[in-house]
Amino acid sequence: MNDKNETGKNETGKNEDDMSEAKGGSADGPVHIVGAGLAGSECAYQLARRGVPVVLYEMRPQKSTPAHSTAGFAELVCSNSLRSDDPFHAAGLLKREMEAFGSLIIGSARHASVPAGGALAVDRDLFSERVTGLLENQEGIEIRRQEVTDLPEGDVVLATGPLTSDAMSQVLQGLLGDEYLYFYDAIAPIVDAESLDMDILFAASRYGKGDGDDYLNSPMDKEQYLAFHQALVEAETAPIKDFEKKLFFEGCLPIEELARRGVDTPRFGPMKPVGLETPDGRRPYAVTQLRQENLAKSHYNLVGFQSRLKWGEQKRVLRMLPGLENAEFVRMGQIHRNTFINAPVHLDSRYRLKVAPQVRLAGQITGVEGYLESAATGLAIALYLSSERQSRAIPDLPRTSALGALARHLTESTAKHFQPANINYGLFEPIPGRIPKRQRREKMADRAHTDLMAWMDAHGFDLEKDPRPTLTTDATEGATAEPAGAAS
Repeated sequence: MNDKNETGKNETGKNEDDMSEAKGGSADGPVHIVGAGLAGSECAYQLARRGVPVVLYEMRPQKSTPAHSTAGFAELVCSNSLRSDDPFHAAGLLKREMEAFGSLIIGSARHASVPAGGALAVDRDLFSERVTGLLENQEGIEIRRQEVTDLPEGDVVLATGPLTSDAMSQVLQGLLGDEYLYFYDAIAPIVDAESLDMDILFAASRYGKGDGDDYLNSPMDKEQYLAFHQALVEAETAPIKDFEKKLFFEGCLPIEELARRGVDTPRFGPMKPVGLETPDGRRPYAVTQLRQENLAKSHYNLVGFQSRLKWGEQKRVLRMLPGLENAEFVRMGQIHRNTFINAPVHLDSRYRLKVAPQVRLAGQITGVEGYLESAATGLAIALYLSSERQSRAIPDLPRTSALGALARHLTESTAKHFQPANINYGLFEPIPGRIPKRQRREKMADRAHTDLMAWMDAHGFDLEKDPRPTLTTDATEGATAEPAGAAS
């Protein structure tokens, strides 16, 4: 296929000099992928399906991390939600772009989905089991259960995540020559369904999303809320070392940190009552939502209630929530340190290290935040690497697409103030002119679909699922499809 036009530019308007060339890797040997989380799993699957041999390394169960509890691939350690599934929400758009390429992660999430209103949430055990099984049976993937302490020869994808082992951290430190950036991530607690008081809780989704009753809701009046808020503020938290700054990712703040920002802050965040009424028609002063954790409905997580309170304090304070007076906790809220690199300094637009182009970084270590975004980086790397192995020169993914917007954030942000980010329309190349707010999402999504499908067609990628949505009332009701706290 000849992608040039008469001006010497390809169909996306870029010069061939800007197109991909293999830099420093091997055209013959396997691609070595370190880490079988969401990014590594997606990358391995996409490469193998495109005829590129893969060696996939996973150190668990030989060596675990503070946040993991199983040896399964793509284990979800925080929330069980992959955020909004609204096709006009940036997260919903990214899902559909990934599905256009046959995404392992999104396909497995849909297979293991549980009711979650307008979000895509999963039974985390079923999800991990499906990803693990598909990779174990995928031709072209060799799985090695071992820790990697040095860079293998040839093309390498480091998808070691925010909890990268000490040995690999030292390898990266030697390559990059400066300190990692970091923030603290908090995990929400999970409760046993049989310990909940269903006479107090009521089933409903905000604005009737999904099946209309996808969440359990704990309603509070003003007096109950104020007492709960005071208890949150006064509760004892797990200590952070004196020499470390208390940095938190804004999209996943501990509930007690929100409470310290103001008496009404939780009530305008994860405890917001809008879109919900009790069975007798009252609007509560505040609401805590519990999302189904598994298909058996035996466990529920407290949406947006990430916490670093000491475990005894968590039990005491959270049992103040109506309906949770006798709650039994399957997992307590926890805190762990997430590390990431200063991507604008160290990465190019194809996730290659500038100092060692044969090494690509994927997942949260790059500075994307969230399950969905992590998997998307692995997919993008696989598209570029498979094309290089086939000696096909392709331009970067369109910056007007969600896949391209992630790379744009990582490489064009100001290095001094770089922070992790979930996918959002603020990362996209802007649409020129003034557009009414209610139309902006639809126009940006339509442009993304058009440009991505043109890119795929021009450069020989098969469309596995049309990413264009059907405009429906549910898809255009606004940005309320995703419950607060769904992003992890």
